[in-house]
Amino acid sequence: MASPCEVLCEIDTADEARRLTELVAAEAWRIEDKFSRYLPANIINRINEANGKPVEVDPETSQLIDFSTTLHEISAGRFDITSGVLRRVWHFDGSDNIPTKTAVRKVMEQVGWGRVTWDSPLLHMPPGMEIDLGGIGKEYAVDRVATMLREATTASCLVNFGGDLVAVRKPCLRNAWKVGVEAVHASNTNAEKLLNLQVGALATSGDARRFLIRDGVRYSHILDPKTGWPVPDAPRSITVAADTCTQAGMFSTLAMLEGARAEAFLDVQEVRYWCYRGNDPGGRKIGVVT
Repeated sequence: MASPCEVLCEIDTADEARRLTELVAAEAWRIEDKFSRYLPANIINRINEANGKPVEVDPETSQLIDFSTTLHEISAGRFDITSGVLRRVWHFDGSDNIPTKTAVRKVMEQVGWGRVTWDSPLLHMPPGMEIDLGGIGKEYAVDRVATMLREATTASCLVNFGGDLVAVRKPCLRNAWKVGVEAVHASNTNAEKLLNLQVGALATSGDARRFLIRDGVRYSHILDPKTGWPVPDAPRSITVAADTCTQAGMFSTLAMLEGARAEAFLDVQEVRYWCYRGNDPGGRKIGVVT
């Protein structure tokens, strides 16, 4: 998942804690092994190496592609799982290495979900194009693990994969799980805000750790697949509360892609959120998420 993953449980015995931890780890690794674009021989690799030939996918992969297609439609094309190839020219390592317009334009020839033929279970892409499910994979994994924990134990558990998380049940030993929202400045080790989460999900999108800076201008890693360039005027960070991690991640990502209209987009959705722009905390305040 390219991030620290943990599960916190109110458990009496080490054996039970170990059983639940192993259950969570096994599912996280299963999803990582199946959907990571970096691993050979999995379904994503077969799709990306198909060289223009159609690929038949399994039901789970089909479900994720269907969801990605929906996000593409409701975002007017701003969410696009073919845009991962932009990583070839954009390296968000905190440096000032901005790619040239020519380099971006060249890679953009391989971007565009509209060029793909998707007729479940068959996916047919032009040669050279790729898909990347990283935009939804971690949230999907959190929800999968949360479902398994609800079935495996009556204990209260909190699943946290790199800051995308679900509180499976309200804790018994305290009023709520205390969750820190990461500061927009990665050098600040203190949380930007502490939230009380009883039941439900939180997901955060932001550029605290992945960005470029040149001539005082900060370039976020949130790229617009229509232009190949960072979304202008996007917030530094957006955290959204929802029933599931997939829903929370969907809203936080789509809001970031809206740039200057992020808050207006979230207001229309009537979701609970925190939005940070620069040093101004802004956004809505929500107390206990229930």
